Amino acid sequence: MGRTALLIIDMQNDFVLEAKPLKVAGASAVIPKIQSVLAEFRKRNLPVFHIVRVHRPDGSDVEIIRQDLFSKQPFAVAGTHGAAVIDELAPQAGEYVLTKTRMSAFIGTELDLMLRTLNVTTLVVCGIQTPNCIRTTVFDGIAYNYPVVLVDDATGAASEEVHRANVRDMANIGVEIVKAGDVSSLLGSL
Repeated sequence: MGRTALLIIDMQNDFVLEAKPLKVAGASAVIPKIQSVLAEFRKRNLPVFHIVRVHRPDGSDVEIIRQDLFSKQPFAVAGTHGAAVIDELAPQAGEYVLTKTRMSAFIGTELDLMLRTLNVTTLVVCGIQTPNCIRTTVFDGIAYNYPVVLVDDATGAASEEVHRANVRDMANIGVEIVKAGDVSSLLGSL
């Protein structure tokens, strides 16, 4: 029987904290919901992955569409406070911190291998930002044949309109959409 893993995407200081140039507008609002979901996974001793974007200081690993931005305002630079997971969601012993340089948590990482090694068959996804890193990770998870559950109210975007449009698209391809309050019963049924 397979296990369920939690993927918390990009909840890093550079993308969440006030006064950071790449702060996602909806990031702060989802922190309590992610904490609730994370508590359910910790209680059940299920795998938790903190997926973080991390770049080399010279920006040589930044994707083409963000190179200009990075040259003006470096973000998520390896070893900096900005690249770290926010304090409210700090990884605990036994949880995985997986770095990525692209939007999808699957591109150029060992995520799929780790999930299969841990006998994970279902993914629960939350974090930021819905149209980019969340969506690409969800679509790639489906492509790798993982059933994916998106925690709607534990996922944020620059605006509610953008978030809603992307959640509809994910629901239309078969992603299960739940609220943070539903995660306990969901985990009990899997």
